[in-house]
Amino acid sequence: MAQIYFHCTNARGVLMDRRGTFVSDLIEACEEATRRVRSLVTGTNLEDWRQWVLHVSYEAGDEIFVLPFAFVLGKPH
Repeated sequence: MAQIYFHCTNARGVLMDRRGTFVSDLIEACEEATRRVRSLVTGTNLEDWRQWVLHVSYEAGDEIFVLPFAFVLGKPH
């Protein structure tokens, strides 16, 4: 089990995950990353999330993978 962090960035800013989450494997990390993106984009704000990216990393800062929000959102209609 590893503690990983989910930081969100775009050209204007960063949303830092200061608590982290324990996951048992890469599949669980991917599922959690997708859940977090969906949670942010369904919030009650007017942010255009298509330019945001979720960075998944270990506590030491080593990046595991990135998930562009656009991959979860799909193409605009």
